[in-house]
Formats: sequence, C-alpha cells, structure tokens
Amino acid sequence: MGTRITRRSVLKTAALGSAAIISAPYVRGAYAAGKLTLGCWDHWVPGANKTLDKICNEWGEKNKVEVHIDYITSQGEKDKLTAAAEAQAGTGHDIMSHRDWNIQVHQRVLEPLDDVVGQLIKQYGPISPVAEYLAKIKGTWRGVPTAVGSQVKPCQSRFDLFKEHAGIDLQDMFPADEAKYDKAKTDKWTWDTFLDSAQKLHKAGFPVGLPMGQTSDAVDWVGALFNSFGVVMVDAKDNIKINSDETRKALEYLKKLMAVNPPEVYAWDDAGNNRWMISGKGSSIMNPPSSWAVAKRDNPTVAEKIWHHPMPMGPKGRFVGQLPQFYGLWAFSKNKSAAKDLLLHMSQRESMAQLVEASFGYDLPSFKSMYDFDTWKKVGPPVGTAYSYPPRGDEQTSMAGAPARAEVGAQIYNQAINTVMVSKFTQGNEKLDDVIKWAEKELEGTLRV
Repeated sequence: MGTRITRRSVLKTAALGSAAIISAPYVRGAYAAGKLTLGCWDHWVPGANKTLDKICNEWGEKNKVEVHIDYITSQGEKDKLTAAAEAQAGTGHDIMSHRDWNIQVHQRVLEPLDDVVGQLIKQYGPISPVAEYLAKIKGTWRGVPTAVGSQVKPCQSRFDLFKEHAGIDLQDMFPADEAKYDKAKTDKWTWDTFLDSAQKLHKAGFPVGLPMGQTSDAVDWVGALFNSFGVVMVDAKDNIKINSDETRKALEYLKKLMAVNPPEVYAWDDAGNNRWMISGKGSSIMNPPSSWAVAKRDNPTVAEKIWHHPMPMGPKGRFVGQLPQFYGLWAFSKNKSAAKDLLLHMSQRESMAQLVEASFGYDLPSFKSMYDFDTWKKVGPPVGTAYSYPPRGDEQTSMAGAPARAEVGAQIYNQAINTVMVSKFTQGNEKLDDVIKWAEKELEGTLRV
C-alpha cells in the first residue's frame, strides 16, 4: 500500500497555493466516508476488469469506503460521450477514465491532481513526456496516467519471415534482455533497412501492413515516423513548420514504403492491421500485443512466430507512438480526498504489476521504472515476444500533434492531417508542393482556437 492523503493536508496545500507532496495517511471522516464511483474504460482482455475490481475493493474494505465501478465501452466512443454528458451536467461519477485528448477537452471541470502525480513521480521517477503533454495543462496536472488501456505501437513482426526473406534476425537484434542490446546491431535498424526488408517481403508474398486511414493506429505510426525525420507541423509558439525539407524527405520515403503495402491499407480501421497479422499473410505491423494475443487463440502457428521490437530509427532518432489513458477527478465530486487516495493506491507499483499481468502485457504504465515487470519477460509463445513492447534502448515516445499546444495538437491528431497528407501524395498522386500547401491551410485552421 502506498502513501496516503489527508483532507487537512490537501486544504493546507490549497491555502499555500502550491502543490505539495502528500504523505500522511488517509483518514475517514465526515467529508470522506461513504461511496466512490468510477467510470472506467471497458477492457478488451477478458478478466482484466476483475483485476481492477480487486484492487479497488481491497482499498475500499481497508478504508471503509464503498467503491462502485461502471465499465464503459469505447465502441462508438461511448466512454467519451459519457464523460462529455457528465461534464456538462456537473454530476456523475467521482473518477472517470479519459483517453488521448480528453483531459484537455474537460480541463475546466477536472480537479487539479498535482499532489497525486507529484507523489508518484517522487516514488517512481520520470513520467512519459507524452503523458505530461496530454494531462499537464498550463502547468497543472488534471489527470493521473493509468496503465489500463495505455499502449505504445512498436513493430510486431514475423521473425521467421524476416530471417528467411530479408536476412534479418530480429530476435538477435532485439533480444528479450535490454542489457544484451548491441548498439552496433540496433543502429542498423533504420527506416532504410525497414524499406529494404518490406520490399523483399512484398516480393516473397508477405507484405508489411501499415494502415493509412484516419484512425489512431495510422495516425500514431505515421506520427512516429514524422518525428524520426524531424517533421514539425506546428511548434509550441503557433508557428506552422510543415513546409520543410524534413517533410519532403519523409513523404518521398513514404511514397516508396506504401508501394509495397497491400492496397487496402488506405481503407483499414484499427482492426485491419490486426487481422492482417493474424491471417498469416502479414510480415509486420505496428501495434500493441493485442493482435498477438488474439492469434494465440485463433492462429497459434502465427502467434509463436511473432516478435515485438522497437521502431526503425530515422535521421532524428527512434520514436514510437504512445496512447496513454488517464483517470480524472471531476471538480464536482463530493469525496475528493478519498478519491485522490484511491488514485494513489491504483497507481502503486504493486497495483500496476497486477494490471499488466491481467492484460498479458498490453497495459503500459507511464513510468519507465516499471518496465521491469516479469510479465513482459514471461508471456508467450514465444517466451520474450512482448519484452520489447515497452520502449527500450534509444526508443522515445511520440504523440502526433506535439509539440503544438494541446488545443492545436488535438485538432491535428483528430483530423489525421499527417495520414491525409501521405494518402494524397502516395495514393492520390498529388504533387508534393500541393500537398504541403493543403496542409498549411489545414494547420492555419487549427490555430483558430
């Protein structure tokens, strides 16, 4: 059990006008007893919700607080619609799950959580820059990063096909032990190497499958590639930077890469690349272990040949798309002190380890110090397949839309400006300068907020 919050310390902090680190035990009193309600993302992994129930109920029993969780599906964006309705009505759950940009959307009705996040950083060290970008609004944390549903999207490849057709041993290059990474080998895993491999695999009849629609899987991997080439759409000072040599080089590269993808990738939703890998036709996608987990059930001969490993490196580094989830505490909650204490409990290393195990390694904490959990070392087959799912080595996390201020970044992301640019150039065969001019006009529109 982690450190606790007292209502007195919270009030004292507010009176001083600063976000102090909270360390005293939570004490049940007239303003804290009773009930806490949570609206949580409904996990796709069977049984994962039960683990969250267990963690919250243990805390509730110990602190004599009744905890009730409603699991809300993200299908049809029902979770976001529910959060929007509660924010507008000023009533609902005490704690609510928020995906991607929703902390920014609801910042005005979310309680500051500097005390909770400050305590976690004190305990566990640096937090993901992407989590900070999405949940620390104008210097104030409005959400607590959670492992539940949080993900990155590195390469998920068939090591047998890469070895046979491209002459690359991915298991040797990225072994299931970061201490054994050899920089001389990992430095060779570049976007040029990926393109060469993709061309050979395409010729052999096992193309890579990289979505190029307007859903998150596409936006995230293209955003990571753009970052690795040094592409900036809008900087933190509202300067539009898309008209650059870096943008031209990235798009010229993608013209070659998309030519060796199956043509249907332009119409894929977020399940398209999963189905491609599970079918046995695909050689590499960029995705969490969800497709591998389904392949274990539906096509085990494919699953046992899958290896998760870092993204290719570009001229400006190696980046992987990250999509964290958060818990927010509504400002209209009647039980804030207890809610903050529960958030601390849910975020402790012991709790996170249970959540990661329940999701078979899919859920990803925002603290790199937690990347040593045994789950990623042990899940299989093959054993070690998910070890390099968390960012390791020189891989940095990436968020399409950054470094623009969050209000602008959210529009860049949700309008999928990066993948639309690529589609115009690679599928629509529009001139490069015309594509960039189109993007400039779209980006001008995002600044009118």
